[in-house]
Amino acid sequence: MKLTRFLPMALSASIAAAGLSTPLIAQESSPPTVIARHLEGPRGLTFGPDGELYVAEAGLGGTKSTAGECTQVPTPPGPYTGGLTARISKISGGKRTTVASGFPSTISAGGTIGVADVVFLNGTFYALVAGGGCSHGNPDNPSGIAEVDRSTGKWTMVADIGAWLKTHPAAYESSDDFEPDGTLYSLIAGDGRLYAVEPNHGQVLSVTPNGTIKQVIDISASEGHIVPTSIAQRHGLFYVGNLNLFPIDPQWARILTIAKEHPLDEEVAAGFEQDYGGYHIVDSKAGFTTVVAVKFGPQDGLLYALELSDAAAEGPTPGAGKVVRVLRNGQIEEVVTGLVVPTGMTFDSEGRLYISNFGAAGGNAGQILRYDITPGL
Repeated sequence: MKLTRFLPMALSASIAAAGLSTPLIAQESSPPTVIARHLEGPRGLTFGPDGELYVAEAGLGGTKSTAGECTQVPTPPGPYTGGLTARISKISGGKRTTVASGFPSTISAGGTIGVADVVFLNGTFYALVAGGGCSHGNPDNPSGIAEVDRSTGKWTMVADIGAWLKTHPAAYESSDDFEPDGTLYSLIAGDGRLYAVEPNHGQVLSVTPNGTIKQVIDISASEGHIVPTSIAQRHGLFYVGNLNLFPIDPQWARILTIAKEHPLDEEVAAGFEQDYGGYHIVDSKAGFTTVVAVKFGPQDGLLYALELSDAAAEGPTPGAGKVVRVLRNGQIEEVVTGLVVPTGMTFDSEGRLYISNFGAAGGNAGQILRYDITPGL
């Protein structure tokens, strides 16, 4: 089971039956403020240098089928049909405006994939585009990283990650749900470059502003098909959370700590040419469930994880999404509960938490919620 299969066909009906058209009140924080509604698959979100909130949206897919033209994604979750319906929105004063549109989006019984995340690097705006590629019904629009002009709405692909994945296979690739063009999900900026997580192949990649792609680490080589989804960076370390497989088995997802190893001297380095400068998993903390985002709190410095659904079930349970954080004593504490298939989160400069709720619910059911939370200890 992989990332795109967030949403079994019955989930929309389950949401309606449960009466979850409005957000539930969190148990460990103040009631949320809904700052945006009717978004089309909101995923990753970030604040720009202008102080405004930017949201990646997966879109509505399309009707273009490439059956017979190229290798298709196995059923389920494939086959997909594509279209150019994904977009990026700005939320300001409770109003949504389109920043850029026409990005590739793809849909199947397993859900919708489009623009997965957005980030700023040295003032330049970038989008992680996941819905492209022939296997997603968008043969003329690849998956990868796009540079976006916020003033004109024009965008240009700077890194064709879909093509790179085909020539740089992961050590372990699941035949049950293998996606030739990948299912890119999270993007961060650091060290003058971008870092992206590809869940289906299990790779973390670095991309320079000029589009040079390199593998940081192949998580599948040691962990198998655990579906890494999300990434954060702090003090030179990467923290990567994983979705894990379906059916959902609570508390078996992990957050991996990934470090760059440096031999102590040149003599030692000479004997470890292959590993010198490489990234390795140096720690692993379990106790999480279906992690789809990881962030460090700006006020308390603690690691926060967004969980799609923490209930033991075949697929996501409406209202079972939550945010947890790792306290300094190592305990995992609930911060926000009652979320419905949430897919992304971020903080503002004041430490308030923003969440893409109903992010995997399909259509235009998506919301952005804002929570005032108390810093952890």
